[in-house]
Amino acid sequence: MFEINMQQPMYDPRAVQPMRDELTYVGFKELTTPEKVDEVLSKQNDETTFVFINSVCGCAAGSARPGVSLALQGKIIPDNIVTVFAGQDKDAVATVRGKYLSKFPPSSPSAALLKNGEVLFMLPRHHIEGRTHEEIADALQQVFAEHCAKEGPSISKEKYDLLIHAKMCGSKIPLNDN
Repeated sequence: MFEINMQQPMYDPRAVQPMRDELTYVGFKELTTPEKVDEVLSKQNDETTFVFINSVCGCAAGSARPGVSLALQGKIIPDNIVTVFAGQDKDAVATVRGKYLSKFPPSSPSAALLKNGEVLFMLPRHHIEGRTHEEIADALQQVFAEHCAKEGPSISKEKYDLLIHAKMCGSKIPLNDN
């Protein structure tokens, strides 16, 4: 009988590594376990935290990752920039959705801005689909300007200009066979 291990990543981790690297390159910290999620998101310190739920979806994540990366090149950015990966870091994603984004339907990719455990802004998948990465970045930069105070960008323009965005259709990524 075929059995699925729910803790196993859905896709081959080597195949999705460029999608992770794209985000960590611009300053995202990966939260790969529920403990890491709680350590960052449960803080009540008046800092803003930007959470991006990464995804292999080529259509939405293909514009979302470049959009969030570009948004972090603005003059004002969140204090903390973190990511979890849907279909990869399953327990971490479940913790983000269950504890911190429970008022919203599960959505990946998606992005949220939190402060003291409260969601200040949510960008679900259906607001990402069909938008360019510039439109996504503009929307996020407006939210950052309204709610955040940390001086940006997250990385230098020279370093950002070297960024290569991972562009791959999720249906072509091999499933994890472990």
